[in-house]
Amino acid sequence: MLTIGYIGNGKSTNRYHLPFVLQRDNINVKTIYRRNPAHDDWDKIAGVNYTSDLDELLNDKDIQLIVVCTRHDSHYEYAKQVLEHNKNCLVEKPFMETSEQAKEIFALAKEKELIVQSYQNRRFDSDFLTVQKVIEEGKLGELLEVEMHYDYYRPHVPESVHSFIPAFSFLYEHGCHTLDQVISYFGKPDSTHYDVRQLLGPGRMNDYFDLDLYYGRLKVSVKSSYFRMKQRPSFVVYGTKGCFVKETKDRQEEHLKLFYMPDNKDFGVDTLEYYGVLTYIDEEGTTHEEKVKSVNGDYGKVYDDLYEAIINGEDKVITDEQTLLQMELLETGVKNLK
Repeated sequence: MLTIGYIGNGKSTNRYHLPFVLQRDNINVKTIYRRNPAHDDWDKIAGVNYTSDLDELLNDKDIQLIVVCTRHDSHYEYAKQVLEHNKNCLVEKPFMETSEQAKEIFALAKEKELIVQSYQNRRFDSDFLTVQKVIEEGKLGELLEVEMHYDYYRPHVPESVHSFIPAFSFLYEHGCHTLDQVISYFGKPDSTHYDVRQLLGPGRMNDYFDLDLYYGRLKVSVKSSYFRMKQRPSFVVYGTKGCFVKETKDRQEEHLKLFYMPDNKDFGVDTLEYYGVLTYIDEEGTTHEEKVKSVNGDYGKVYDDLYEAIINGEDKVITDEQTLLQMELLETGVKNLK
């Protein structure tokens, strides 16, 4: 049994973590710390201890892993405290505000022979897993280009912001999802081109980014905007023999927002109308077009991997090197914005 606790009792903990953890018989949630009980907006979970005393959580000898689910400007301090109290640590994303902070936290964990990692649950998005399946089947031929889009039409958001803070930029807060997907599957790029903008001008929110990561002949583009009235496909993949288009995103977040939880068998599952379309030419020169059944996603896989690492000594799936590379890409992308 892996016994865990949480720092933070908001949307992150209750929407993106607990629904998956509570499904797992080998994980026990013992304590949730929140600074201000008067701000509790979520129903309490039976059998879980809620506290406003951080020391109670940090000094509990039963707890092996503490999950930090707070704003990312507090991630560094909380992660450091957790490790100094000899607890393993899982940190929401963006992992830290700078790569230097990340290096320090990883070094401290290594010194104490503990595990610390980022909660990169989007590695287990259905659309991303389906793209991997299509690539690995080989029908696309040699891979030439991958486009990844994460769009909104929310002009009221950037219009309401009148300052620029790098760690709270659009690139940091959303690129941390998609860039991790790229790094986890394709590795470190040979080079990267950055187009990161403040469409409303200097001193305003970063509301657009378009990063091209190059791997030999392959180009992987990560694109997002707050001003896309019509969203682009979630993924478009081009090869020498075909292409694959996945219009819609993973549905886990959609279902969680509706309080339709993972204990439902069809939670996050794509139905036929959401399947992506594969078009390719076979060895006889015949063109085929077919729908591809989506691979089911599961954000809880992050906890499965952590369980294996902490309890059984397996290697972490989300590595320090991958997280540091992601932090460096985020830092570089916003460094010239003001």
